[in-house]
Amino acid sequence: MAISKDKKRDIVAKLSDAFKEASSVAFVGFSKLTVKDASHLRTELSQRGVRYYVAKKTLVRRALAERGYDGQVPELPGEIAVAWTSTDDLTAPASGVYEFGKKLKGALVLLGGVFEGAFLDAQGMTAIATIPPLPVLRGMFVNVINSPIQGLVVALDKIREKKAV
Repeated sequence: MAISKDKKRDIVAKLSDAFKEASSVAFVGFSKLTVKDASHLRTELSQRGVRYYVAKKTLVRRALAERGYDGQVPELPGEIAVAWTSTDDLTAPASGVYEFGKKLKGALVLLGGVFEGAFLDAQGMTAIATIPPLPVLRGMFVNVINSPIQGLVVALDKIREKKAV
């Protein structure tokens, strides 16, 4: 069914506003996705502060052109959706889609996205999706800082044990 020009303008305006507020955007390819799985995906993404919208490729491209990101729009084959967030967690759209896509075995894939004002292809967005969340990264950093101190404490304890004997 054809979409009227007014409806197309509304969709492009909605996408343009979304891209304006977005800190990162993921382009999602979906095929053989059931309504139940799509609803579950939307729920999981919304819990992370990610919005999800299905639109025609031409309308998405038109909204992206209005925004003027650096680089070239990645190839967008098949049916696509857009996932974006305006929160501080820049990896949330990519990681949310990536994790849910692993459960569905190929029904949902990352096709590319926009990260820090530039287009990325599928490989770039997949690399971003595999970055651990910020609290985990902070924990890893604390562990790296703590490791030499912990090693020193263990060595001093061994010296204390030898002297006590």
